[in-house]
Amino acid sequence: MTFEVTILGANAALPALGRFPTCQILNVNHRYYMIDCGEGAQMQAAHFGIKLARLHSIFISHLHGDHYLGLIGLLGTMSLQGRKKPLYLYAPIGMADILAAHQKSGGLYLTFELIFKATNTEVPELLVEDDLIKVYTFPLRHRIPCAGFRFEEKRRGFSLKKDAPLAALSIPQKLALKRGEDIVFEGKTRAFTEFTEPLKKLRTYAYCSDTIFDINLLPELKNVDLLYHEATFTQEYLTRAQETMHTTAFQAALLAKEAQVGKLLLGHYSSRYHNLDRLLVEAQAVFPTTEMAIEGQTFEVLHEV
Repeated sequence: MTFEVTILGANAALPALGRFPTCQILNVNHRYYMIDCGEGAQMQAAHFGIKLARLHSIFISHLHGDHYLGLIGLLGTMSLQGRKKPLYLYAPIGMADILAAHQKSGGLYLTFELIFKATNTEVPELLVEDDLIKVYTFPLRHRIPCAGFRFEEKRRGFSLKKDAPLAALSIPQKLALKRGEDIVFEGKTRAFTEFTEPLKKLRTYAYCSDTIFDINLLPELKNVDLLYHEATFTQEYLTRAQETMHTTAFQAALLAKEAQVGKLLLGHYSSRYHNLDRLLVEAQAVFPTTEMAIEGQTFEVLHEV
């Protein structure tokens, strides 16, 4: 099953030439989940070949403009294109007022049902579960209410071995095996494990938007396969990071190391960095399996731990 993240925007609040504010697409079995929606999100999606007709849900971490200002334009575009299927939106409670203001003052009209649910920015919780994934939120320490997200792949049943006598099995038998049930085959009760592949570890992706360095996040991030964590500054600007409640590349790497994650993605870069190598070098000195969230690149969520 496809489980991968495409970066549409990875810059911080101040504009930088050629870099866009935060936005990602999580592709799970060709169903799209958008994570944050900074300015230019739909233009970036078009540029990188992301078909927004497949968009199922949008998750907004917090209500600083560089994380949601692309949303209203995106909703309007989908209406102009005649979207009919529902869209799910998960964001802090203040998003309801923002949507209402645009509907009242700007005449925002939607051709589809927008199903909104407020996120809990105070305590961790299971936010949503569908047939493909579970999504948990956890609080982040920023200047306004903010939540991170952990996306967990769901078990979809057992896979049949390619060398199993599939032609001799009935459809009910195959379905039973995929559910993990023993069957009667050739007059004998046979264990389902004879016909099915061993279960693989379920993959996980965690997303830490704007936050000060917080060791209390370890339980939420422990052993995730891929972690995205903001790294607005290098360690030389530690005081500035603390003042603005952001994280340095060193700190993000330290958290990844302590959480024993598989791979770390850095993002939310300050516009002061025209060359991102300084951030990468700083992080890799602590956690070697660190990469940069570069716009247009896709990162497969793999079992790294």
